[in-house]
Amino acid sequence: MARSKPSALDALKRLREQREELAQREVKLREEAAGELGKLLVDCSAETLDPGKLRQLVRATMAIGIDAALERLTPGK
Repeated sequence: MARSKPSALDALKRLREQREELAQREVKLREEAAGELGKLLVDCSAETLDPGKLRQLVRATMAIGIDAALERLTPGK
């Protein structure tokens, strides 16, 4: 017996379900990434920094690019 072609409505329903699953997975992975980054900050004693200054530093670094920021911060280059 031949299968009928799935309807566009069924495809949309499956797509919405997949989006929801991906959104839940993204939330979980973001939380895990935040934990990993937190451990890195503690390892390099960054917990002593003012949170606002750290946020400003990260945003400025991302604006110019990580490689450019590291080049600017590396002495003797």
